[in-house]
Amino acid sequence: MTSPPSWHPHLWHPTTQVAHSEPPLRAVRGEGALLELDDGRRLIDGISGWWVMLHGHAERAIAAAVARQASTLEQVIFANFRHPGAEALAERLSALSGLERLFFSDNGSTAVEVAIKIAWQWWHNQGISRPQLIAFDGAYHGDTFGAMAVGERSLFSAPFAPLLFDVARAPWPATWWGDDAVEAREAAALARLEQLLEQPTAAVILEPLVQGASGMAMVRPAFLRQVEQRVRAAGALLIADEVLTGFGRCGELFACRQAGIRPDLMALSKGLTGGFLPMGVTLASETIYRGFIDEEPSHTLFHGHSFTANPLGCAAALASLDLLEASPERHRGMEARHRPYLETLVGHRLLRRPRLLGCIAAFDLAVDNPGYLNPVGRQLQRLLLEQGVFLRPLGEVVYLLPPLCINDDQLAHCYAAIAGALEHI
Repeated sequence: MTSPPSWHPHLWHPTTQVAHSEPPLRAVRGEGALLELDDGRRLIDGISGWWVMLHGHAERAIAAAVARQASTLEQVIFANFRHPGAEALAERLSALSGLERLFFSDNGSTAVEVAIKIAWQWWHNQGISRPQLIAFDGAYHGDTFGAMAVGERSLFSAPFAPLLFDVARAPWPATWWGDDAVEAREAAALARLEQLLEQPTAAVILEPLVQGASGMAMVRPAFLRQVEQRVRAAGALLIADEVLTGFGRCGELFACRQAGIRPDLMALSKGLTGGFLPMGVTLASETIYRGFIDEEPSHTLFHGHSFTANPLGCAAALASLDLLEASPERHRGMEARHRPYLETLVGHRLLRRPRLLGCIAAFDLAVDNPGYLNPVGRQLQRLLLEQGVFLRPLGEVVYLLPPLCINDDQLAHCYAAIAGALEHI
């Protein structure tokens, strides 16, 4: 008999309180939508390995591309060299996003951090004082200090509050199926944004269409277009954090394109390499890039990472883009696949605020004291594991964000397991 899982004596797991958490499971391999554990169990990975495995685990085309690159050039200092993979990826992402310049980093937090620094320094280089940054209530942009500062203040950032710079905030008018009051909330949010923009503002940062880590809080495209109009009128820059939403997660390749907005800066990560390797990208307009070219050395963007534009990551990203462009119906059709299953759950005594956008289906559980620490999420997770499904609820917020390769039987099993688990809460 296999012994129960235990805590490893040297590992420190993220966002995990050991005092009241169960030891982590031990994964030994993955294939498609499935994870295999060391005890032989197979789980449907319903959250794509924390939103990164676009095409599924061990996707052969990406694995082959990484292997080929590994035998040619595995790493080179990007401050002094360029290489074919970085050139090709920059050209493709520029063409797809409409933003001409690409700065590489290591992950989503750093991609956001770079965007904030670029926006702030761009004004500084011109000798223009715009001392305000604006973010939205409920935002999550990462765990580095700049990313924490523009995110919602929460238990995640509380110990560091004295070290975080001030940020002005506008409401985020999240909506759901059957929401009759969304227009009033949107109007109030836009009015507040207009008020804030009366102060000289360097940039406004948002997660287009859906705030992920704060609870899959979705807004309507028309609201984002209204936000962009007000940002432009105020002369501020617009930063889109597409770390979660990029690469088809909302239905189109980029949420900004789907919403009909064009930011000045865009942060990408997570699905960028199909989940194979860590990589972040910050895209910027040519106008912003030109603001850093000057005989004055202090106008340089003095930011860099050891693994910037890692050739292996570039190879994975290019292979992932090939797959996305070869079969766009997979990400464009995921919402239609989710819809009938989510509709069957509507009306359950515990289900509130069902919502659906592209690959992301979500709802809230009716509980007292909602929030990230509510134990109902862990309870549901345990029940689903018994049915061979892995989800990671955000407190009382339950969501399903599977890899694009999930088949119909696997998707149906996920929803059946959720329905069954709800009866035991």
